[in-house]
Formats: sequence, C-alpha cells, structure tokens
Amino acid sequence: MAKKNEYSAGAKLRILRELESGEGTRMEVARKHNISVQTLVTWRHRYERYGMNGLEIQARNRRYSADLKMKAVEDYLSGQYSQYELIDKYQIASRTQLKNWIDKYNRHSSYKSVDEGANAMTKGRSTTWQERIEIVLYCTANQRDYGKTAAQFKVSYNQVYQWVKKHEEGGEDALQDGRGRKKAPEEL
Repeated sequence: MAKKNEYSAGAKLRILRELESGEGTRMEVARKHNISVQTLVTWRHRYERYGMNGLEIQARNRRYSADLKMKAVEDYLSGQYSQYELIDKYQIASRTQLKNWIDKYNRHSSYKSVDEGANAMTKGRSTTWQERIEIVLYCTANQRDYGKTAAQFKVSYNQVYQWVKKHEEGGEDALQDGRGRKKAPEEL
C-alpha cells in the first residue's frame, strides 16, 4: 500500500478520473496505484463533498470540540445516520476518526477538546495509608475517572489505577505499603 500522503491532489484526481472513465474496476485501479479500495472510496467521497480542497494534503490535524464529538457519537448510536452522513454533517476528517470517538464513548472515557490540551504526566508522590483510602473512595464515587482523581489529589494516574485495583482485590489493608518490613515466618 502507498504511504500516507504519497499522492498530490492532482494525482488523486487523475486516479479518480481513471476510475470514472471505466479504465478498470475499483480493485484494478487500486492495485495499479498501490492503494486500498477504501482509499479510493474516501478520495471520491471527499472530492464530491469538498472538491479539490478535499483531496489536498492536510498540513495539520483538525480540531474538534468535546461537544461536537459527543453529538456525532450520539447521532451515530441513534441509528438515524450512517458514518458517511455524520462525516458530512459534522465535517469530520474520516470514518476512522468517528470510529475512535465511538470506541472511546463505549469505553466510558471522557472526550477532551483539543483546545484543552492533554494533561501533562503527573509525577507520583508519597502518600499515607489514609490518603490512599480517601483517593480510592473518591475515584470510585466519580465513576472511576482516574485522570480527574489524579489531578484532584496531585498524584499520578498510574498510582490511582493501581490503588483502586488493589482495593478491589484486597480491601483497605491492600493499600498499606509493605515495603521495608520483615516478613513473618508463616509468610515465607
């Protein structure tokens, strides 16, 4: 398969014209130019919708608000629209982008607007046993939003995740730090 953005807008248009003139089937034209059939379909759809601008190579990724992402996913899940209709309605770059949002929704993850930016990784810090219990209870009370909990208590995402996991498996006692103590003979 061709590398991403290997073809200029003019080359894409020539390939589409070749397909439209009947010089071959989708599969034949795709093989001839070392691209997938889905790529041909995408190019055709973008050309029909946006003209030559739809075939241009994007210099940077498009930005979408969290609200737009949520509306697009809800519309898709309602069953009233196809993926292509939603791509047109919300001017989404691709079906893959929409699919990623749907997958994220189904995993119960939260959407971030690109303008909000990604949270920087927070370095873990030392905590007391009582603090860890409080953090776990807060996280479970907030639908396991590990990121929000980590930001609230200024600990790392990974720490919160591990503490919740330990709490589920062994209760509050599992949150105690057992490093540096000698094991009793029956524990060996």
